[in-house]
Amino acid sequence: MGANLKITEKLQSYINDLGLKLNPIQQEIIDYNNTLGDIKRMQVDPSQCYFLHLIIKISNIKNVLEIGTFTGLSALSISLALPDDGKLIALDKNEKTNEVALKFFKKAKQDHKIKTIIKPALESLEDLKNNKFDMIFIDADKMNYKEYYERSLQLIDKDGLIIIDNVLWHGEVADQKNLDKYTVNIREFNSHIANDKRVEQIIIPLGDGMTVCRVL
Repeated sequence: MGANLKITEKLQSYINDLGLKLNPIQQEIIDYNNTLGDIKRMQVDPSQCYFLHLIIKISNIKNVLEIGTFTGLSALSISLALPDDGKLIALDKNEKTNEVALKFFKKAKQDHKIKTIIKPALESLEDLKNNKFDMIFIDADKMNYKEYYERSLQLIDKDGLIIIDNVLWHGEVADQKNLDKYTVNIREFNSHIANDKRVEQIIIPLGDGMTVCRVL
């Protein structure tokens, strides 16, 4: 039986060199985030940008909801993959980082596809309850993950995708002795989805771990 490779930094660089290339504005966002100190961890990994790009392309996705935007790397990655008439609604509660994201969206000439809403995501999800999306990407405050997921299921039709970031939580979810509240919350959330008969799902070890759910 085959085993998964350990992805070293050298091997990851090799993969990146032979894979999709980042848009210059995506790289600008990464460079900007690298100046922010520890908070840059809120950014998705470039490998996840590539994955989101391909999943949107092959699934013919046009309408996307993002819960948690930060400075806009994942949102821009999604928007660049969408057709010209595609739409992304991006939810975040931080006005300062939203202003940064908007500048990058405009510079990349993607602002016509992206609408940002700045207030607590659960309030925005209530406002959007009559909308339908082809895909929802969840990457916001981890303690509300289960609620975001349940609300998302109401906004997705059959065969729609819900993708959730940070589900491996730096690998700590596998350590049953780790009782940190965030680790426990993510571990319980992962179990909830694994036992949810409304979806079929897989965890992909990209970045900090992504769960991809197809609604049944």
